[in-house]
This record gives sequence, C-alpha cells and structure tokens, in this order.
Amino acid sequence: METPENEIFRDSISTITNEGKRAWVYPKKPSGKYYDKRKLVSYGLLAFLFSAPFIKINGNQFLLFNVLERRFNIFGFPFWPQDFHLFVISMIIGVVFITLFTVAFGRIFCGWICPQTIFMEMVFRRIEYWIEGDRGKQIRLNKQPWNAEKIRKKGLKLIIFLIISFLIANIFLAYLIGSDKLLQYISDGPFSHIGTLIPLAIFTAVFYFIFAWFREQVCVIACPYGRLQGVLLDTKSVVVAYDYKRGEGTNGRKKFRKNEDRNTLGHGDCIDCFQCVNVCPTGIDIRNGTQLECVNCTACIDECDHIMESINLPKGLIRYASEENIKTNKPFKLTARMKGYVAVLTILIGILTGMLFLRNEVEANVLRLPGQLYEHKDNNIISNVFTYKLVNKTTKTIDNVSLKLLSHKGDLKLVSTTNVFTVPKQGIAEGTLFIEINNAALSGDRNKIKIGVFANDTLIETCTANFLGPRSYK
Repeated sequence: METPENEIFRDSISTITNEGKRAWVYPKKPSGKYYDKRKLVSYGLLAFLFSAPFIKINGNQFLLFNVLERRFNIFGFPFWPQDFHLFVISMIIGVVFITLFTVAFGRIFCGWICPQTIFMEMVFRRIEYWIEGDRGKQIRLNKQPWNAEKIRKKGLKLIIFLIISFLIANIFLAYLIGSDKLLQYISDGPFSHIGTLIPLAIFTAVFYFIFAWFREQVCVIACPYGRLQGVLLDTKSVVVAYDYKRGEGTNGRKKFRKNEDRNTLGHGDCIDCFQCVNVCPTGIDIRNGTQLECVNCTACIDECDHIMESINLPKGLIRYASEENIKTNKPFKLTARMKGYVAVLTILIGILTGMLFLRNEVEANVLRLPGQLYEHKDNNIISNVFTYKLVNKTTKTIDNVSLKLLSHKGDLKLVSTTNVFTVPKQGIAEGTLFIEINNAALSGDRNKIKIGVFANDTLIETCTANFLGPRSYK
C-alpha cells in the first residue's frame, strides 16, 4: 500500500538524507519566554548535578551509585545490598513518575530535565553560537575551505568541548566512586591511579563523541524513551502541538503578504516561513504532528510566537496542547489512565516511606556454617557453629557490640578473645560463633532460635537462625 503524500515524512527520520547519509542539523538560536524559563531550569539542574556528589547528609554523599562496591546513596540515605528491595522500589517509582508525566504532558522530561538535552542545548550549542555564530554563519563556515578563520573557530570549539567533556567525566566518576575518593585521586596525581585514569579517559571520549558529533542522534536513534512515548501518548496528552485548524484554514498555508485579507481568501494563520523548522534541534517540521524526534524543547513555540507578533496575529499557533484540545477545544483533565498512575505512584511512595522509617541502622545475619552438623557434648549439651555478619549503615562506629541468645537458655560464644567487638562506620563486622543448648530445651532436629544484637547492653537488632539437634523418634 502506497504511503499518502502527507505521511511520507514518517518513512524516514529527519536527520538522514534520501541517500542514507547524515543530515547535519544547524538549528537557529532560540529566544523567547519558554527558552528563558528553560535556561533557569537547566542551570539550576546543572548546579545540582555538579554539586550533588559533594553534598553530605549525616556524612553520607547525597547521591552515590558505587556499583563495584555495591554501595548506593539516594538523597543521603545509604542503600546496601541488603536494602536492594528499597533501591528497586525507588527505581520503579522513578519509572512510574516519568510514565505518568509522559502520558499527561508528552516528552516534557526530554525537553526540560534530560541531561542530554540540557548539556547539548544549554552548554555545547551555546558555545557553538558564541564561537561560530547563528545558523546561517555556521552553514557558511562549514561550506568554506579550511582557512585560518575556520581552523581557529573549529579548533577553539573542539578544545572547549573536550575540556567540558573531561569535567563531565570527572563528575560522573564522583557519582560512581565517591567524591572523597575522587578528590584524593586528584591530589595523588593522575598516574598514581592508572586503573581510574583509563575509565576517566573513556568517559571523556564518550561524552566528547556524543556532544561534538552524535548530538541529537542520541534522542532520535539511541534513546528508547522516544519509542516509548509512542506507546504512552494518546489524544489527551499535552504536547508541543501545531494548531492545524487555525494554521491551515480551509485553503491551507500561504506566504504572508501585507494588507492581504487571509480570512477572506480562506488561508490559515501559518505563513509557511519555516522558522519553526529552522529552530528545531532535531530538524523536524512540527506542523506534521507529533513525531518521534520531537523532544518538546518549545523552541518552535517561541519562534512561532515571534512571527505571529511581527505580523499582528495572535500567539499560540504552536503551543502546549492536546490533539483533543485542538480538535474540540476541550480543556485538559485527568483521564482514568492518569488517575490510575497517580494511585500507583502514591501507593509506591507510601510503601517506600514506610520501609525507610522501619529500616534498621544495623543489619544482622547469623547463618549455620555450611556442611557442619551439630556436636553432642557432655551433660546432654548440643553445639552448633555459625557465622555472623553485621552491617553498620550509619556514619558512626558502634562500640561494645555483643550477641546474646534470646529464645533459649544456653551459651553463645564468639571465636575470639572477647565476646565484645566493634562495627566500623559504614562497614562490616563478621566472624564465627558457637551456640550451646541443652538437648532437653530442643524440640526435634530443627529449631528456630532468636539472637539479639546489643550495643552497650541496649538491644539494637534481632535475627533468627536454624539450630540443629538430634532427631527424636517416638
């Protein structure tokens, strides 16, 4: 079946030519109220991104994702492997939150919050505008032969891009290994930690490749979220949309002519100036409707408003609106699907909050030593050997820690010179212990025992273990 002429644009992406080659995008420098608001949001998020690894709450890094050591901090809360269920719930909340906003407001995350968009549009492109000029000057510079001007501008731009990429790689590393360790490595010198220097160089190369060459292709080709929005959006989702009813009229678009009565001629308010296309960072024509490449950056809204203002027509030809709003003029309201997401999100946040408040600062695990059976001692005493592991999730050392048997009358002895030990801050204490219980107090071959963890004679945690005894035959 042949594709309708007005749908041909959907057969290929805007950044690829008919010959299959890269179509380099030279977006016009945007300006307007939305762009000004995006700058405030972007620079606020950039300040947060660069400062978060160096912010400490109760001695914990504000955000830390140390995969190698399996240590995670989210908003100052430390998450250990034992807290993986909390980490999973946090990630699910994030996914549901983004899904809800996509269903309600389209790809607004990409245009306003995504680090890729913020760095590309608010850092690297602004440097490009500063060095090479606006859209027209960039096109002319790239077409001209390699002379002193072109070498100077291109060289300066790429050097600055490399420096910023190196800085981003360091911040990225601070999230992975911790800011304290990163600062220590810097003070020690780069060649003192080759194992860290190599990943740093790789990160720098990746960021440089993305922002200097790959650019909008990340959003169009690599990012799965662009595909996901096609599943999540519906006619009630608020997106950056072109008002085709107002823009096309009955006889379609027409170039602007002074003192011409467009309404009488049946032409819409769109004057076919292509400024919305020229300013788009992914090179699409928003007048074709919602597309995969659109990141909801609002540049076309600001540019169209400038044009409408200059020809004395109402603003808002391109605006935040839903397809239903443009078609029927109905205002936005929460649909049943959106209410469902809100309910799920509320429940998950409630569960996570409750788990965080109920979470113990010390995690204790006592397990029977694998492959070991019980030992029958004098006076009908049964002995089992166990291993213990205590995880201190706080930033304070816990002193005078001891383990006591709570559920049965018996003896608990550590395989050490003393039964009292210390658990280091954000560290682990582990070892071996023996538990001895009179056989008369046991019921069968498997018995559930309860062990208490005490710090300065104060109970701070409890755990259970299986105690083996002789099987009784009746």
